[in-house]
Amino acid sequence: MRNIAYSLAIVLLLSACNSESTGDNSTVEEQTKQEVVQVDEALIGKWQGMIEIPQSPLEIILNLEEASGNISVPVQGITEFAFESIEYNGSDAVITINIAGSLIKIAGTLKNETIEGTFTQNGQSYPITLKPYTETPVTYKELLIPVAGGELKAALQMPDKPTGELVIIHAGSGPTNKDGNTIGAGANNSLKMIAESLAEKGIASIRFDKRGIGDNTALIKKEDDLTFDLYVEDVLAIVDYAKNDDRFNEIHLLGHSEGALIMTVAAQQNDIASLISIAGIGRPADEVLMEQLSGSLPPNLLMESEKALQQLKAGKKVETVSEQLQSLFRPSVQPYMISWLKYDPQQEISNVNVPVIILQGRKDIQVTVTDAENLYAANDQAIIHYFSKMNHVLKEIEGDREQNIASYSNPDLPLANGLINEIVEFIKRY
Repeated sequence: MRNIAYSLAIVLLLSACNSESTGDNSTVEEQTKQEVVQVDEALIGKWQGMIEIPQSPLEIILNLEEASGNISVPVQGITEFAFESIEYNGSDAVITINIAGSLIKIAGTLKNETIEGTFTQNGQSYPITLKPYTETPVTYKELLIPVAGGELKAALQMPDKPTGELVIIHAGSGPTNKDGNTIGAGANNSLKMIAESLAEKGIASIRFDKRGIGDNTALIKKEDDLTFDLYVEDVLAIVDYAKNDDRFNEIHLLGHSEGALIMTVAAQQNDIASLISIAGIGRPADEVLMEQLSGSLPPNLLMESEKALQQLKAGKKVETVSEQLQSLFRPSVQPYMISWLKYDPQQEISNVNVPVIILQGRKDIQVTVTDAENLYAANDQAIIHYFSKMNHVLKEIEGDREQNIASYSNPDLPLANGLINEIVEFIKRY
């Protein structure tokens, strides 16, 4: 193992006080001491891994240099943020980072081509494991699309031999990025796989991180500025942008989960070719939320949740929220919930006058077959297709709930058999 040596110059200032009895003048002596620190050369470079936050692991990328470095957090839109300091001692490294006054400390040790250590912020410490960084090939072209408040970064996936069709893809609820990966839940790459698979069939697509996360974090300054209608407006802006591109002669909207409702609303307001709804809810969101919460909350919190949802649906903010329910009903998220709860998916899809296909997996543990049936019943022109083994993240599941949940963070699983063919056949038909 070859080491890199560098010097730290430490300047010591020594001062002596005047003596009243002797009247001697003050003296200042400057001493410089050289300290040699050995650095394991294998530490220098780019590292990638996870902060193991319970239920919410977070990917980070560290670039370690001899006397400096930077951190990137892809899902939060943080790119190459400079370290405040870095210290080495052989195979050990200690990093400090100051982000908006919040001090972060990362301490790790290199062993067997892996850095293991801790990530500490605001008094909370979590394990980290880092491996040498592997560059992920970028197969799309980045677009900058004018939207309210700035420009939306989007990924244009162009086929080698385009046929003129374009699909705009919208992700599901929460902090879910353009690839279908939810922050803290690992990667499944479901939407990335759809885009790449469509390109293989000659169909272009545009997908994007929603405003407030990933590439588009800066489009939302405060959480309480975000509304459901802003998401719809972003889709309409992308449609307008695409209409001015001569490469595309028809535009289709594809939405997954909550994105299905967003695309359903957008499909009513612009001239598009069709709507593809995948795993979209078919009941008002408050009903779905209460169904999901009923299995996990005690009676008192369930009752509080029901009252909060009723109040939000009526367009009124909830002033008092229990600590246990802050993640659901914190004040800053209430404007979004008010704007979202006013939409009834059945009513909205009944207003869509272009061809509609509803795609639903029977292994979905978040959105049910009943939801798909409700949507189908609400639009006389819609067609529906079920996939017997497809779950909510569009992967095939053979086993139990544990396997189902594990698939949410497994990018190696392929898309459900037949999903892409069903989408392509529908697009070609219309």
